[in-house]
Amino acid sequence: MIRLALTALLALTCGVMTKPDTPLLTWPDLLGRPQPKPDATIAYGDDEMQKVDVWVPAGSGPFPTVTMVHGGCWTTSIADRSLMNWIADDLRKEGIAVWNIDYRGVDRPGGGYPGTFLDVAMAADALAANAARFHLDTRHIIAVGHSAGGHLALWLAARPNLPAESPLRTGPPLPIMHVVSLGGLPDLEATAASPDNGCGTEVVAQLVGAPGSRADRYADTSVPRLLPMRVPQDLVNGQEDRIIPLRLATGYEAQARRAGDQIALHLIPATGHVELVAPETAAWAQAKHLIHIALKKK
Repeated sequence: MIRLALTALLALTCGVMTKPDTPLLTWPDLLGRPQPKPDATIAYGDDEMQKVDVWVPAGSGPFPTVTMVHGGCWTTSIADRSLMNWIADDLRKEGIAVWNIDYRGVDRPGGGYPGTFLDVAMAADALAANAARFHLDTRHIIAVGHSAGGHLALWLAARPNLPAESPLRTGPPLPIMHVVSLGGLPDLEATAASPDNGCGTEVVAQLVGAPGSRADRYADTSVPRLLPMRVPQDLVNGQEDRIIPLRLATGYEAQARRAGDQIALHLIPATGHVELVAPETAAWAQAKHLIHIALKKK
């Protein structure tokens, strides 16, 4: 179940309007809907958050597959994987399987550094071990993440570039061939320096470790430090997003482009943060279009 501590973020979206007659979606607008259910749930560890929901289309497969990562400020008490159920179901209806992962947040025993990152890595890598069971095509995996999950989806694609001495380096990592980040926070250093972001700045220290805990807390955690990843990336952001400042997207886009990566920023008008994971919106239509394009390139 979604953790209703999303109310901490709700204050930043309620009442925000692009113009008087065009209100943005709020979290209750999404969470109050009937929630579709996955086809299966598998465990990759003993903690209740170390789970993956599998969404399998009708038919015999093999199915093109998306690895999905939820947001919620890297914090279990704010959100879990069920936040992505509506768009996961939408992809399932279009013949795309979804591997929707969960992980221990910074507020949970074992979360933070390195646990949150190791959970995300283990959850993603478990896809290969279960591909035959669910008829998943692993030749062209696309990673999709929302908000903090956008950071983690990009980080999954960048895992081959982790420093050799990093405890986060496990392998072989699931190959990610394309990333679609929905209002993501890829640059943790920029996020920590941005008090106006909806997650705040203290959570970054919880995620990467307190100052002085190791020589460089961002070397294996912040996506810009792992560029170039040589994986195409699409950033989908709402023009009216009050949770993720637009400069966090444009700043990362510029860094990735300078590093030589293929990246595009898609700015959606009349769109906040919730619209990015609501299946009827222009933002999700754009994201889904990008997923289909990426799959056609395999």
